[in-house]
Amino acid sequence: MQRVLVMGSSGSGKSTFARRLSAITGIPFVSIDAIFWKPGWIESNSEEFRERMTDVTRQPRWIMDGNYTRNGAGELRRELSDTIIWFDLPRSACMFGILKRISGSYGQVRPEMAEGCPERIDLEFLRYVWTYRHLQRPNLLSYFEGLRPDQSLVCFTERKQADNYLIDLALRKNRASIH
Repeated sequence: MQRVLVMGSSGSGKSTFARRLSAITGIPFVSIDAIFWKPGWIESNSEEFRERMTDVTRQPRWIMDGNYTRNGAGELRRELSDTIIWFDLPRSACMFGILKRISGSYGQVRPEMAEGCPERIDLEFLRYVWTYRHLQRPNLLSYFEGLRPDQSLVCFTERKQADNYLIDLALRKNRASIH
């Protein structure tokens, strides 16, 4: 595991998982949100975003959280990744995650966000999360069809599976460092 994509709905726990995975493995964490957004919640244009993603993906090791499969950035990351971790959680879990996140960090810039993009209540974003399984999940399923046999796809359908994955990984790493 050297180049890892962490994908799924907003509110599923992607960023938290990616940061924890980075801490365990020592692989640098890259937030795609921080690359995509400019201060004031301004979107990067396609060319600018693609350039930034190309620069980041050239690195030998990374853990990236976020979907962003359009504009060529998704194909580049899929081609270079060796592991894809997919949070396929129910809508209720993701909505709960979003509401918890908003209540805990409203008005603050989260660690994985671009500067000048404080947490806020955004009805369009809430609608995106609410409709994610119906509208966005099929796109990810199509995206995963392009994976090669040498790439691993790990799917979590509940957060506890992700927690157990990280615990197991940390235990294996600790055992390996003892021997």
